[in-house]
Amino acid sequence: MRKPLFHLVTILALAAGMLSIPVAAQGQPVRVAEFLAECPISHRLPDDPIVLPNLPGASHSHDFFGNHSTDARSTQQSLEGQRGNCNPNADISSYWVPTLYKDNNPIAPTIVTFYYLGEGVNNPAAIQPLPYGLKIVAGNAKATGDADSIARWSCLHAGQVNPSKNFVQCPAGTMLETYLDFPQCWNGRDLDSADHKSHMAYPVANACPSSHPVAVPKLRMVLRYPVNGSTSGLRLASGSGQTMHGDFFNVWPRSEMERRVRNCINVVIKCDHAGNQV
Repeated sequence: MRKPLFHLVTILALAAGMLSIPVAAQGQPVRVAEFLAECPISHRLPDDPIVLPNLPGASHSHDFFGNHSTDARSTQQSLEGQRGNCNPNADISSYWVPTLYKDNNPIAPTIVTFYYLGEGVNNPAAIQPLPYGLKIVAGNAKATGDADSIARWSCLHAGQVNPSKNFVQCPAGTMLETYLDFPQCWNGRDLDSADHKSHMAYPVANACPSSHPVAVPKLRMVLRYPVNGSTSGLRLASGSGQTMHGDFFNVWPRSEMERRVRNCINVVIKCDHAGNQV
């Protein structure tokens, strides 16, 4: 009789343990200040409407994501009301990076994610929406070495490969990836500047400098390319991997940007493409 009694006690203990798990805990939000957009490549042009506006063909080749209409003559007004290819479709902003080549053949990224993050500053509750029409450039298209580059290259699912500011050799079955973080401190006045960078700044010691007091979400571009093996023959349209740079032209509808900052960033909650709690 001792064996059945043992089984009965075990079953009762397990049941009690299961019942003791608070149901509410299963529905708790993920405490990461984040919303995102995924935007595959839309088109490729030798244009740059921020650095070389109204000069079609004057730039090195760029891969454009998001707004289908972006070209050298794009303005806030021309981008408004156009169609894009982002998830969510509310995001009709324009993003672009220099085209990657392998043996002079252009390689399109197959996974492209734009994260909007609350990290980087001490007080996510104070982060404000990115102003409509804001233009930001991150990285250095003229970098000649690691010291003047903010590029970051690594391999998807291959943590044993150390990240680098230049291309890395990825094992078979993995993908080459690049991360690019944009500045998240705004001067509160200008949507652009002569060098396309001075109106923005990076945080210092997790706080925005007094010259750029307005904290906005940190934009992080993450691109994955179907490339592995030797880095021989790899180049960007702008040069080495160290010249990786990105451009962002914000035309998120104001209400959608404000809602996501309020419901995801300010309260430190991870949100899905629709801007809802994960």
